[in-house]
Amino acid sequence: MAKGNGRNLEKKGEGRPTMTDVARIAGVSQSSVSLVLNEMSGSRISPETQQKVREAAHKIGYKLPATRGPVAAAPAVEKDTIAFIVDEISTSPHPVVSLDGIRDYAFEQGMLVSAHVTRSNPELEEAVLRSVLRDPSIAGVIYATIFTRKVAVPEALAPLPTVLLNCYCEPRQHVAIVPGEVAGGFAATAHLTALGHKRIGFINGECWMDAAMDRLKGYKQALASADIAFDETLVRDGDWLPLRGYEAGLDLLSMPNPPTAIFCGNDLMAIGVMEAAQEKGLRVPTDLSVMGYDDQELARYTHPPLSTLVLPNYEMGQKAAELLIDMAIHGKHMRPMTIKVDGPLVVRDTTAILSEARASKSAR
Repeated sequence: MAKGNGRNLEKKGEGRPTMTDVARIAGVSQSSVSLVLNEMSGSRISPETQQKVREAAHKIGYKLPATRGPVAAAPAVEKDTIAFIVDEISTSPHPVVSLDGIRDYAFEQGMLVSAHVTRSNPELEEAVLRSVLRDPSIAGVIYATIFTRKVAVPEALAPLPTVLLNCYCEPRQHVAIVPGEVAGGFAATAHLTALGHKRIGFINGECWMDAAMDRLKGYKQALASADIAFDETLVRDGDWLPLRGYEAGLDLLSMPNPPTAIFCGNDLMAIGVMEAAQEKGLRVPTDLSVMGYDDQELARYTHPPLSTLVLPNYEMGQKAAELLIDMAIHGKHMRPMTIKVDGPLVVRDTTAILSEARASKSAR
């Protein structure tokens, strides 16, 4: 992004700069940006990387709440805490990044966040809800799940303004913020079709999960948009882990007419596919394009660096906090709805234009 464009981001009506913008410019993850700008990086991040993050933030005018002045300057509110209730947080980076987004937006509004992890234990969740309901400082609740799914919202939350994050209920009773997984699957696959690929393998996650079903829908839609017939023999179910990516990758690459590109349901399985390609004597991206999903930290450090699509956890957290504060503090009425947040495509070095030689071989 050019310097002038970054500084004019808000003026042009494109919205204020986000942590994702800083991460993209600096070439690091959202987690790294959060650590650096919150001065929590310690020895984990090199001084050079820290400097790149600060320069990128300055270039586009992004500021963390801590840089906006003392807490005393924030608007005074009687209820000044958001309760973040999530089923799990330690087994995946995704809910942690969402919490970063909630915390940062809340602090900009003079509010704090208390986090509670229930581990899907009904007794623990009941204890958490009792504690939250007793606390007079709680303005409202963001009720979240580690993976996107349908939930039964606890009846105890009825008295409090509540926003659902990465989950939803049916029939709709609350505002729900979820990732735009169909759009993500479409964008990732469309990137490959735009490079000339027609035989595109897809290694999905666990097929019963909402994310896996929606990413498959996006994959199919992108193929249809490019006038490419869906071929179920090019699809494999996975489990989000590198070993399964490796196994499914070997299987696809051993076909008589193997794919010239493989789209994986997450970055970890894409790493497994890259290992399988190496074992088959194929070069990435010269002989095989590989596309990931999520943009986890490790995607920058594969050889070559992995093209992927961002799972917008930080922006989802910010949006949930924004809507909850509008409801709880500003009295704004929100009808029940599901809001989908799309993540940007991150093109690195594992995807490339299909060569004429590979295209000819694939067409045989």
